[in-house]
Amino acid sequence: MTSSPRSMALIAFLQAQNCSNYVGSWRAPGSASDFLTADYFTRIARTLEDGGFDLAFFDDRLAMPDIYRGDHELAVRHGIRSVKMDPTVVMLAMAMATRHLGVAATYSTTYYEPFHIARHFATADLMTGGRTGWNIVTSLNDSEAANFGRTEHLDHDLRYERADEFVDIVTRMWDTWEPDALLVDKRSGEFADPAKVHRLDHDGRFFTSHGTFPVPRSPQGRPVLLQAGASGRGQEFAARWADVIFTHFANVESGSRTYTRLRQGIADAGRDPDSVVIAPLINVVTAETPELVRRKQEMLEGLARDEDGLALLCEALNTDFGARPYEEPFTAAELRAMSYQGLRDRVITLSGKENPSVRDFVEFSGRGRLREAEIVSGTPEVVADRLEELHGTCGDGFVLAAASVPGSYDDFSRLVTPELRRRGLVRPDYAATTLRGNLGLPAADGAVA
Repeated sequence: MTSSPRSMALIAFLQAQNCSNYVGSWRAPGSASDFLTADYFTRIARTLEDGGFDLAFFDDRLAMPDIYRGDHELAVRHGIRSVKMDPTVVMLAMAMATRHLGVAATYSTTYYEPFHIARHFATADLMTGGRTGWNIVTSLNDSEAANFGRTEHLDHDLRYERADEFVDIVTRMWDTWEPDALLVDKRSGEFADPAKVHRLDHDGRFFTSHGTFPVPRSPQGRPVLLQAGASGRGQEFAARWADVIFTHFANVESGSRTYTRLRQGIADAGRDPDSVVIAPLINVVTAETPELVRRKQEMLEGLARDEDGLALLCEALNTDFGARPYEEPFTAAELRAMSYQGLRDRVITLSGKENPSVRDFVEFSGRGRLREAEIVSGTPEVVADRLEELHGTCGDGFVLAAASVPGSYDDFSRLVTPELRRRGLVRPDYAATTLRGNLGLPAADGAVA
């Protein structure tokens, strides 16, 4: 199942914190240190818009990485995602500093209620003129549960079953106002047409919701839905709901298989695969000359620390790796209990071991290292060649991680985007006023994208 490649989607991967997903990034010379200010994020926003990015997306967790040896000491000392601000507040600051850049943030279906998220993102979508998206996560570790007064997180598949019902309610709330329901007719005194505003009555397995949703539709109909499920159940969830699906690949062959499998899953869910953007995560290291590229990549890779990677593995897998011998294989039961099943399965595949050890997880996950995502390095022409090769084969665009912030985004926007535009892979200007329109997504139920 293939289609001709659409315009290359460009998505920036961000964190509302002191570092990017690459935790050593805060120590990079090209990283700014005023990450607790709006200026830091609005500067990034303007750089991304100048570079033709469609979307600035914020990943998030609801707890500091404190599972490693049962303590937050390492996370705080090394700055391992130890600052976690509310990404929806930050994304709105970025939206207000730009005219076209889309913004999206992560909110969990496990620790919030459907009405809260529906109203929160519907309001943000109105305030941004239809440039907002919601990244759907189910949360995955006991530290997050503890912050919300619970003792442990839900089992993997149960989290997704609950999330299916959650998203169903949210999207139905967004659709309760028909596009032309608002009248605001001062002469007649008619504010809106009651026949075009519908009540939601839901009694389900996990949720009950009865009422009339109080936020009208935005110019793009409803916010864009993003998802990054890596397990089989996660991919099934993404195929049903997501407008944008994030992926991870080790090489072109595996990336192509994932792309084909996801497109087929979308079709099996009764949706058009061309109505969804699939975007793998990459790191780009670029400069004007090969020697500068080599030196920059060497410097950036040197920021990684093994211990930092261990803390991140503990966070993602909800398992304390600091409490066991480095070489001791995990049992089948221990592996089944790990939260992030996509990461676990990737380590099993790459190591060739049914029961990998802590060492195997450190070596093959790439967690905390630049190579955790595919590294595309070279001069602008070399990077553009590689992205052109991957485009339409492994995805419909790319999620650009940052080894330094804003340095990586500056480099890409200044050096790579002009080359991509010259080749016709990235449009010369924004095509629409909404995020859906710029991503080439279909309008949402009667809205004009």
